[in-house]
Amino acid sequence: MCGVLSLFSMTRNMKYPVNILIACIALQACSQLGADEAHSGPDGWKISGWSLQTSLYTRHFEPEPDHNNDQNLIGLELFINDNWMAGLAVFDNSYGQNSQFLYVGKTWQIGGSPYWHFKLMGGLLHGYKEPYEDKIPFNGLGVAPAIVPALGFRYKWFILEANLAGLAAMTINAGVRF
Repeated sequence: MCGVLSLFSMTRNMKYPVNILIACIALQACSQLGADEAHSGPDGWKISGWSLQTSLYTRHFEPEPDHNNDQNLIGLELFINDNWMAGLAVFDNSYGQNSQFLYVGKTWQIGGSPYWHFKLMGGLLHGYKEPYEDKIPFNGLGVAPAIVPALGFRYKWFILEANLAGLAAMTINAGVRF
């Protein structure tokens, strides 16, 4: 992916604006490597775009003293034909531990609107360690399955989404789509 993932790990401890600026420049450079139209992948899949998001706000439904509401999320998504997608989000979990969510998903337009969408992501969640490893189900091996629904708004390149983190929390993310 043109070194974007390693870029995230190098900039992990930097402030949001620097992370987003560097990642946007890297994604723009990656998108310019091919033609301006969608790129063909294996079996005729076409890359229709990329998105880069960060977390703005988190609310735990039943707050605990140990909860962290500053997720420092950076998420990268690859969109392919028929609104399917694959993504990776790196963030600090509810207990301040470095975590990752590797997923696939799909988006659907709501009521034919060009602006509103529903997104469903499913994948593997890693990073809940002692003493919080039992805070998410099926985390026996340190990696747990996760399903994350989201309600989103997109206008041109701008994206705003509300993600539901199980029954525990909701996050508001914003980003850009290339």
